Amino acid sequence: MTEEPVRIDGSQGEGGGQILRTAVSLSGVTGKPVEVTNIRARRQNPGLRPQHMTGIKVIADLFHADVENLKVGAEWIKFAPSERFEGGSVKVDIGTAGSIPMILMAVVPAVSLSGNSLEIEVTGGTDVRASPTIDYVKYVVAEAYRSIGIKFSADVLKRGYYPKGCGIVRSIIEPCRAPGTMELLTTRDVPPKITSVCGQLPRHVAERQISSAMIALEKKGIRCSNYSASIETSVSPGSSILIYSASDFGPFVGGDSIGELGKRAEAVGTEAAERYLESTLAQAPVDPFLADMLVLPLALAKGRSKYRVARATEHLRTNLQVASQMVGCRYRIEQQQKGNNTYVVTIEEKVS
Repeated sequence: MTEEPVRIDGSQGEGGGQILRTAVSLSGVTGKPVEVTNIRARRQNPGLRPQHMTGIKVIADLFHADVENLKVGAEWIKFAPSERFEGGSVKVDIGTAGSIPMILMAVVPAVSLSGNSLEIEVTGGTDVRASPTIDYVKYVVAEAYRSIGIKFSADVLKRGYYPKGCGIVRSIIEPCRAPGTMELLTTRDVPPKITSVCGQLPRHVAERQISSAMIALEKKGIRCSNYSASIETSVSPGSSILIYSASDFGPFVGGDSIGELGKRAEAVGTEAAERYLESTLAQAPVDPFLADMLVLPLALAKGRSKYRVARATEHLRTNLQVASQMVGCRYRIEQQQKGNNTYVVTIEEKVS
């Protein structure tokens, strides 16, 4: 008898593509079939977009899954993985400047937490709107994941900016039998590092991004002496910057920003600094963007995890709800009134 799929409403909470990524990744890890309906129903262009389709197809191919209704614009899909995993080495072309980081954030936990390994090369956008930059994934997400036992690399072979993309990232994902729990309630003073990149643009663009970021940090009493500016190969012109603090035991905090037509390099640097400062000034050891990326692995950990964030986003709340529906984990978000008005996220395994 075929197992009934877990039914997920794709319009709940934040209502974006992340619901799909989390549901399908957890389906691959647990072997539970899933049906997602009302996909991005409240968005201007509802239904599946090419980028979401690519991510689902990669996981479907790896887990030999049966997928129904996988097409652009689809309002629902059914995804049923088999027990067979096809690892080795794969190459994926998103075909646009679609986000490589978003593909990796679906594939990495699905592969690693199912106890498998994979070498994957993805072509698309490395630094694009409405997505973390690839440097954020490499220097913040990968370090945070490593602390709970998930090891993966994110090596940029070529930058990909809007509109043409054509960036290339190679990732080697290692197996993790069981993720560890995390307790990050207090932060340590880890001086920030800055990495600033541009392609098809003068070097001074990357340098101006750094100088404006450093001025914004220094206004808040934070000095940075570790920074780098580089020109990298890309097809379309573009730039990005990341300011981050990360160590083996936390904090895991990053603030990134990308250049766009008509956006001054100084504005790019200042925006990244503001994102970094939001968590640093609140003494929160996990930034708001990483907070929701930790939900998937911690939902599968044995025991209880707790971490402090400066802001509880709708993305975080939605991801917790989807993970709970998929694996039965319990969660809560508590606002801390004392001090810096932060939030503590608690995730614990299902009690049978």
